[in-house]
Amino acid sequence: MPTRKVVFPSSITSTKRTIEKKKQQQQKKQNMAIPALFATQPPLLDQLQTDTSRSQAEVVGRCVPFLRGEETGLPLNGHGVQSLARELHVEYLLDALGEYPGRFVGLDASRPWMVYWALTGLALLGEDVSGFRRRLVATAAPMQSGSGGFGGGHGQTAHCASSYAITLSLAMVGGQEAFTLIDRLACWRWLGQLKQADGGFQVSVGGEQDVRGAYCAMVMIALLDLPLELPLDAPARKAGLSLFTSGLPEYLARCQTYIDLPSLISWLSARQYAPEGGFSGRTNKLVDGCYSHWVGGCWPLIQQALSDSESESEPLAALYSREGLTRYILNCCQSQHGGLRDKPGKHVDSHHTCYTLAGLSSVQHKHVNTTNASSGSLEAAFGWMSSPLSINNDAAAADTVYEARDRLAALHPLFVIPHAAVDAIHSWCRANPISI
Repeated sequence: MPTRKVVFPSSITSTKRTIEKKKQQQQKKQNMAIPALFATQPPLLDQLQTDTSRSQAEVVGRCVPFLRGEETGLPLNGHGVQSLARELHVEYLLDALGEYPGRFVGLDASRPWMVYWALTGLALLGEDVSGFRRRLVATAAPMQSGSGGFGGGHGQTAHCASSYAITLSLAMVGGQEAFTLIDRLACWRWLGQLKQADGGFQVSVGGEQDVRGAYCAMVMIALLDLPLELPLDAPARKAGLSLFTSGLPEYLARCQTYIDLPSLISWLSARQYAPEGGFSGRTNKLVDGCYSHWVGGCWPLIQQALSDSESESEPLAALYSREGLTRYILNCCQSQHGGLRDKPGKHVDSHHTCYTLAGLSSVQHKHVNTTNASSGSLEAAFGWMSSPLSINNDAAAADTVYEARDRLAALHPLFVIPHAAVDAIHSWCRANPISI
C-alpha cells in the first residue's frame, strides 16, 4: 500500500535545521586548533584592581568569544580564524571615498588622511586605485599652498601630515597628471623653512616640532627626489646645518626612550597581549587594531637592523606572534558588514580599516633591504623587497593561520604604499629633476 508522507509544520522544520546547524558548528569548533593562549583568560591576575585593570578585563571578556569562534558572522577556517571579508571591506572603503553629510564638516582638515586611508586599504585588498586619479587631482589641487606643501583643505595652512598623505595618495593613483600636480620646487623650499637648528622639523611654519614632522618630511624628500641640500634661506643654515639630514640622527636619538636595539625589542614585544593577540600603543593601554601597523610595522625594520648588525639575526617569528596578531585582526577587528575596527564593541572607520589591514599584510610578508645602508644617501630607502610567507604545512608556516584567499598585497615598510607606487613616482621624479 502507498506510503503516507508526513509533512511537518514549517516552524518544526526550521527548528530542526537550526539544531542541526548548531551541531555542525559545534563539531567544527571541536575540530579547530585554537591554542589555549588565545582562547582563555590570563592565568595570573593582579589582585589590586584599578580603572586600567578593569578596562583590560572588560576588553579580554569581549575578545575571548570572538577568539574562540563563538561570536562569528564570517566563515571560520580550520584554525578557528575568520576569513577575510574582502568584498565587504572593498565596498566599505569605496563608500568612504564618497560624499559625507554636513555633520562631518569638523573633519575637513582630515580629508587628505581620509583619502589616503581608503586608497591604501583598497590597494591592500588588490583593487586598482588608478581610476581615482582625476578625482584626487581635482581634490588636491586647491589644497596646495603657493609657498609649498598641502593643507587639509582649500586655503588651509600647509602641514607635514596632510602633505605626506596627499603625496602618498598621488603616488598610488599614479600617472603624470598626478605627479606633475606636486610643486616640488616650492615643496623643497617650504620644507627648508621647517628644518630646525637642532636637526628636527616643525610640522608647519611656526608649528610644533616632533618626530612626526621629521618622518613625514623625510618621506617626501626621498620619494620626490628633492635635493638634500637646504635652501640658502633655510633658518637652520644659521646654525651651521647644510643638509636636511644634518643633525637628524642625533635629534631622533634624543627623542627616544629606548635608544638601544635590545631595549626597543623588549618594549615592542611587551605591546602584544594575550589572549587578545593584538598590540597596544603604550604601557598599560588597551589593544587597538591600528597598532597592528604602528607597532607591527616596526618588526621588518627591527629584523633588518638585526641582520645588519654583527650579532646573529634572530628569526622574525621569534620576535612577535604572527599567529596572535592574525587571530586578533581577523576575529576581533572585522565587521561582518564591512570595515575593520579598533576592538569588539567599537565602530569601524577607514583609519582602523587601513592600518589593521596594513598590519595583516606585514604578517603575511617577509621584507628585506638589499642595499648597502652605509651608502650615505637616501637610496637605501628604495632597496626594500617583499615576498609572501609560506602558508604550507611546514616549519616556516608554523604560525600561519590564514588561508591563501586571505592574502593581501605587500606595502613598502617605510612609505606604507605598494612597492610599485613607490618605484613609479620615484623613477618619474628622478627622470625630471628640479632646478634649484
